[in-house]
This record gives sequence, C-alpha cells and structure tokens, in this order.
Amino acid sequence: MQNRLKDSGLLKIVVLDGYTLNPGDLSWVELDSFGEVTFYDRTLPDQIIPRAAGCEIVITNKTPLSRDTMRLLPSMKYIGVLATGYNVVDIPAASENGIVVTNIPAYGTQSVAQMVFAHLLGICQRVSAHNEAVQNGEWTSKPDFCFWNHPLMELAGKTMGIVGMGRIGQAVARIAIAMEMKIIAMDPDPKMELAGENLRFAGLDELLGTSDVITLHCPLNEASRGFINRKTIALMKNGVILINTSRGQLIVEKDLAEALKSGKVLAAGLDVLQTEPPPDDHPLLHLPNCIITPHIAWAPREARLRLFNIAIENLRSFLAGNPVNVVS
Repeated sequence: MQNRLKDSGLLKIVVLDGYTLNPGDLSWVELDSFGEVTFYDRTLPDQIIPRAAGCEIVITNKTPLSRDTMRLLPSMKYIGVLATGYNVVDIPAASENGIVVTNIPAYGTQSVAQMVFAHLLGICQRVSAHNEAVQNGEWTSKPDFCFWNHPLMELAGKTMGIVGMGRIGQAVARIAIAMEMKIIAMDPDPKMELAGENLRFAGLDELLGTSDVITLHCPLNEASRGFINRKTIALMKNGVILINTSRGQLIVEKDLAEALKSGKVLAAGLDVLQTEPPPDDHPLLHLPNCIITPHIAWAPREARLRLFNIAIENLRSFLAGNPVNVVS
C-alpha cells in the first residue's frame, strides 16, 4: 500500500476538523512527515468535497463522510477517525470502495472514568456551590463553624449500577469499589471472572431497581438508543443519581427532564447530549439538579496525546501495508 500510494507522488493528507483534538497544545509535526498536510479547525458539509479533493488520506473527528461524499472523492484510500466511535463514516460504502477506515480505541479509559466521579462527587458534595457561597460571604456571616446549603451524601455502602462493562465500565468499577461501593453490572457478554464480593452481574430491571447510582458505558445501537426513558426511569429507585459519559442518544431527554423536576431522579451528571452543542431550549438546560459538561470526558491533554499517537501509528501501519484498528 505504501509504495502504491507514494508512486503517484507526495501523499496528500487533509485534517477536516482538528481543533477539538488540538486547540494549540499539541503538535501536528509528526503527521507532516507523511506528506503534504492541510489542516482545518472545522469543516462544514458543503466544504468537505473541495477540501478533500485529490487527497488519499482524510482525517476526521466529527465531520461526516457519506456514500455520496466518497463517490465524489475517488482519490481517497484511507479515513482516519480521531475518535473511538466511527458512526460519522458510512462503513459499508467505505468497504465497497476499498477505503480503509480506522478508529482510536482505548485512549481515554482513565479520563472518562475520572469524569464519572467528577460528576458524582459534584452531586454528592456540591463543592462548586459551597465554594461560591463562601466567596459570596455566606460563611463569614454564619454563627457556626460550618454550614451547608445542599444535602451531602456519602458514597460508601451505596450501590452503583454500571451498564456496560468494557474497559471504561471496569475502570469505573475499580474506583467505586475503592470507595467501598457495591457494584451491580450489566453487559451482553458478562465477564464472570470480574464478579466477586463487591461486584455481581444482573439483568437490566434488577440493576435499575436496586442501584443508588446508575452510570452508562454501553455503545449506541438500535437496542440501546433511548433505553433510558419514562418506562425504565419508573423502574429506578426514588432519588437515584444518573451519570452519562457515553452517548447522549441513550437517554430520552424530555423524559429525564420530567424525572428530575419530579424528584424521581435526584440528580443527573451528563457529559453528552443528543445534540451538541445543545439548542437554547434544550429540556435539560437550567435544571438545578442536572450538571452538564460540554463533552470533555475525553479531553485531558494526556488522553488527547494518546489519541494522536495512536492515530499516527494507525496511519503508519496502513502505509506499511499492515493496517490496525480497522473498522471497515
């Protein structure tokens, strides 16, 4: 593959939407060594064809590459997706056109697990809200040595339900067990060797009905799309906490908003939404018991550097004729 591409001259490479991976704190220099590279921070749908025309290598994160787009880009031989999820690419069309597509697995396991507990501890301790109260002078005006303006919750002894026990789910379980929580896990292919005194596998209904905290780590597919909805929320314990760092489409957002307003769900911590960025009238915005971060669980510099290094190795392996992390 390397010789076939390079025989035609200097490789032409385009990065369609590199800003989120590298807003300026990483270097693209290693990618430059492969050929003539053009970088774009963002690419709108009508800009894809002119920007990628004549390029053998196309790098994308969230810019979609459809069947029609591929038909109009006959030079394209490789698509490198700068993410684990690759639904932005029409995989059957890529296969039919002989285009190799790769993704980036397992680069952000610890970062995403860390974000789960950032949300969970934010809900249980309300550190930001209490700091704001102190900065606003509320502590100085109190007659006692302490005060709190939100309920506080201890996690030890609580039950965490983990939906999806892949790498991230397992990392979350390890942290939760270290905090003396008990784990109920659900996975279509349960790894029973993980079960033990503090972790057991169960079906979805039991997980929903017995968990104090539920965290989602499952892939988005037709079976999981919208599976957190009015009916499944009704099966949950009153006062449950819901965390989602996976995919926004797993949740029917208007149903969750109703549950948050009624108190059925005590609080939610979300790093993902169905539409990103969300519209002004999004049903979950401005709810005091819904903490939303802007899809940044993956974004610590260490995780992005791992992602970039894997992307470089994916391309290097493809050009050497031994592609890895292939999804097409």
